[in-house]
Amino acid sequence: MELTELFMMQKQLDVYIVENNGVEREVFREKLLALTVELAELANETRCFKFWSQKGPSTKPVLIEEYVDSIHFLLSLGILKGMDDLKQWPEGEEDGDLTELFLRTQRAVLDFGERQDRASYESVWILYRAIAETLGFTADELIQAYREKNEENYARQQRGY
Repeated sequence: MELTELFMMQKQLDVYIVENNGVEREVFREKLLALTVELAELANETRCFKFWSQKGPSTKPVLIEEYVDSIHFLLSLGILKGMDDLKQWPEGEEDGDLTELFLRTQRAVLDFGERQDRASYESVWILYRAIAETLGFTADELIQAYREKNEENYARQQRGY
């Protein structure tokens, strides 16, 4: 999946948010925490770990929206660390059930937060790809959902979200 357009859109949104909110400090840690929260919200909607419950996962539109919420922060973190030249979604072999993928992704996000290097950043992307594939999301669906959420994020900023 091509990432150049998404990085460009995210960069514009990030600038808008900083200017709109008068942010004058480094926000890497806040965005890192936001990414872990969004990842957990996605896991919660999949219900993959809820062995005690009979209820199934949320609908695909809900899952995709939660997924792209975290992609916003993953892109934004890459921008902050000068890794927005990543043109394609990195490929790698990751398998396992959703619970295992979520746990490994959470660890990879925290590892990136510590190391802040390209290898750890790409590892997060590889795991996110595995989650997307496991959930049956296509690249076209994700790009469209990202565009829609990006527009919504601008509207939220204009409303004082």
